[in-house]
Amino acid sequence: MKVILNSDVKHLGEEGDVKVVANGYARNYLFPRNIAVPFTDVTVAYFESRKEELEAKKAEKRAASASLKEKIVAHNVLITMPAGNNGKLYGAVTNQTIADVLNKDGFEIERKRIEVPGLTIKSVGKYTVRVRLYESDMAELVVVVQSQETADKAAAAAAKETKAE
Repeated sequence: MKVILNSDVKHLGEEGDVKVVANGYARNYLFPRNIAVPFTDVTVAYFESRKEELEAKKAEKRAASASLKEKIVAHNVLITMPAGNNGKLYGAVTNQTIADVLNKDGFEIERKRIEVPGLTIKSVGKYTVRVRLYESDMAELVVVVQSQETADKAAAAAAKETKAE
């Protein structure tokens, strides 16, 4: 069944998009919640009259995405995990781990939008992770994974320098 979306629907589309969905999904979920309307001449004319408004919303989302991209590219993520002497982590850094750190740093990014090379990071080092933003816009985020031992040594060295001054 062809429908026009009344509002943004995750994994389906944005307001004003024309989509083909299953009849039951449209009848039982989209229509009762006023998320979509049937594709008819009347609804097409209504959304054509609102086209400028919808394009303005999309332009606003693109601008917000561009500013977020600049912030993400300038931001480095430091993750401290327990690791063995050879640098192999006791566990793994996943997109959820990175999303949690980004949320603490003030970025609201879903874990599904974060693409980790090889799905997980299993050793210490510096990695580049891709973050999907609005439409096809991507941002590259630098993630530094260090062992707990290295972090403890760095903290002890900083404390020693503070005492020396």
